[in-house]
Amino acid sequence: MSLKGRIALVTGGSRGIGRAIALGLAADGADIAVNYRREDSEAEKVVAEIKKRGRRAAAFKASVDNFEEDAAMVERVKSELGPISILVNNAGIASRGNTVADGDPLEMERVVRVHAFAPFYLSKLVIPQMREQKRGDIIYVSSVATLSHAGRGSPYNMGKAAGEALAYTLAKEERPNNIRVNVVAPPLTDTDMGQRLAKARGVAQIHDLDKAMPFGHVCAPEDIANVVRYLVSDQNTYVSGEKITVHGAADRAGFS
Repeated sequence: MSLKGRIALVTGGSRGIGRAIALGLAADGADIAVNYRREDSEAEKVVAEIKKRGRRAAAFKASVDNFEEDAAMVERVKSELGPISILVNNAGIASRGNTVADGDPLEMERVVRVHAFAPFYLSKLVIPQMREQKRGDIIYVSSVATLSHAGRGSPYNMGKAAGEALAYTLAKEERPNNIRVNVVAPPLTDTDMGQRLAKARGVAQIHDLDKAMPFGHVCAPEDIANVVRYLVSDQNTYVSGEKITVHGAADRAGFS
């Protein structure tokens, strides 16, 4: 799955699923723009790993829910690496587990902005570059949360559902421009956020759940990255406007 000559912008690329996607796309030949919000050292570690694989990479600090910061970042990526042909909208934050009645309106706005406004901003900014290339790909990393819309998660559920709606709309709008847009929905995954979620549900260590999970292990970031790698590759000739839920055929009412 050669991505040689393509530039990928991965938001939230300094750790977890974003890191795995950045490294996976680099392994397939892409040059990587690693977006991050706070941890300079973690982003630089990912950049260093990518460079060891013989690909170009750079870290770009920006709050993705800020349009001005996004615009400046996209211009910097184009200047330093080249025009973007792959956008992975991965950056995300969790909500606090309150009911709607007890929820904080400011929290709702913040979470929805990260999961829905940010992908809109970035898609708007990179699509003109993609239209000038042979192919473009936009991936929205969603969640199995949109299958059940569980209680005490309205900001997160709302943000992810809105992000999916954006992806399905974009897929129709940009099909004539050879831009494919797809959604990938992870379950509970072995990331910092996944660890916190597991502990909030009374599990001391996330891998204590391995035996109860599909194929004997909690979903790994690389399991998600591998799906993204296929979707943006030349092997994907006809899949667009789709959602791939990576739950291993698990019981959707449980942790997945």
